Amino acid sequence: MKTTVVTFTFNGFQENTYLLFDTAKNCVIIDAGCYERQEQNELVQFIEDNDLNVKALLGTHAHIDHVLGNAFVKRTFNCPYYLHERDLPTLNAIDSYAHVYGFQGYETSPLPDVLLQGGEQLEFGGIKLEVLFTPGHAPGHVVFFSKENNFVVNGDVLFNGSFGRVDLPGGDLETLKQSIFNTMFRLPEDTVVYCGHGPSTTIGKEKRSNYILNF
Repeated sequence: MKTTVVTFTFNGFQENTYLLFDTAKNCVIIDAGCYERQEQNELVQFIEDNDLNVKALLGTHAHIDHVLGNAFVKRTFNCPYYLHERDLPTLNAIDSYAHVYGFQGYETSPLPDVLLQGGEQLEFGGIKLEVLFTPGHAPGHVVFFSKENNFVVNGDVLFNGSFGRVDLPGGDLETLKQSIFNTMFRLPEDTVVYCGHGPSTTIGKEKRSNYILNF
C-alpha cells in the first residue's frame, strides 16, 4: 500500500516533523517538534482536513528539538509513543536544560509506551516500517525504513551532504560512522532519505559525496 510522506518544519531549530499516511487514512507522526501554538494548529489542521487516524508517535531519538510536541501529540491524539530504550536518559534530561534554549514553556514529554530495540517490523494499517538501530548522534537513535515505498525517515544520522553532530552527550563519531557505513549505506541507492533538518536526499547521492567519507 502506498505511504505518503508530508514534511512540517517546526521550532527554532528548523526540525522536520514527518507525517506518514496510507490510502486507508492510517497515520503516524515521527519526531513531533511542534512547540508554538501555530505549529500545533498546523499539524492538527492537516490531520483533520485529511480525516486521518493517528495510530502512533514515533521518535528517531529524544533530543529537545525532536520532542517539543510530544506531550501535545499524546494529549491530542491519545496514541502510543515509541522510542529506543537507550534514549530514555536523553529524554529525561530535557527538563533540566530546556530553558537554556529558550523553551521556558516546554511541557515534559510522556515516557514511551513502547521501548524499541531495533529490528522491529512495525505495521500501522498499510504503513510498514522496519526499525534500524543507528546510534552515534544519540545513544538510542533509530531510523524508520519503508522497503515497500523506498524511503527512510532517518532523523539526524544523515543530512544532504552532511551528517549528525556528535558533540552532544551520548554522541560518538566512530559509532555514527558505523551506523552510516554498515546500516544506512547498505540500503538501496535509490532510497529517499528524509532528514531531521534540511532537504531530503538519497542513499546513492550520500554514498558518492557525503563528507563523512573523508573522516
